[in-house]
Amino acid sequence: MAALNETTRERMTIDVSTLPSVAFGHSNTTWLANVLYMTIEGTMFALIFATYFYLRTRSSSWPPGHYPPALTFGIINAAIFIVSVIPARWVQRRAPSGDRGAIRNGLLILSLFALAATAVRVFEFTTLNCRWSDDAYSSTIWVLIGLHSGHLVTELIETVVLLFVALTPKMEGTRLADAAINSDYWYFVVVTGLLTDFMIYGTTRLL
Repeated sequence: MAALNETTRERMTIDVSTLPSVAFGHSNTTWLANVLYMTIEGTMFALIFATYFYLRTRSSSWPPGHYPPALTFGIINAAIFIVSVIPARWVQRRAPSGDRGAIRNGLLILSLFALAATAVRVFEFTTLNCRWSDDAYSSTIWVLIGLHSGHLVTELIETVVLLFVALTPKMEGTRLADAAINSDYWYFVVVTGLLTDFMIYGTTRLL
């Protein structure tokens, strides 16, 4: 009987020593939390978009009583967003390998892109050709660009923090997964940024 119990215990034992200590992608619970967060934030953008188009149906001219926002800084930021996908993808692809040098360089470049986009966004606020308190259209435009600016600054801070971590030996384990997940969030900032640009600069000229 003792021998039988010993055999049963051996069969119930599983060797997990060969499994990775860190999971990337959908196998990581933090990745799922990030996706759910982006879903919530994406819903907020969708509500503002719906409000914007509703207001358009209430007006015979668009934008109502204002010149369209100037294009220059919006186009510059759209270009920054598109090109910034390259270092974000670079970090995401290198994170599983644990190549701290490559991750550090990618985060540095991504931080510079985020900083540049934030700086350009400051100038964008000055070329909307309306004040937030002018009317419903103006308020919606300011809320939309303000909402995206909040996400942009948040991502800038997160990327800079990860960059400082990457300068130390602590960029390992779950921090590597964090670097990869940060790229997913940057993609969200890029997509919502391009949609915001289209709403502010495109629809005021096309609708």
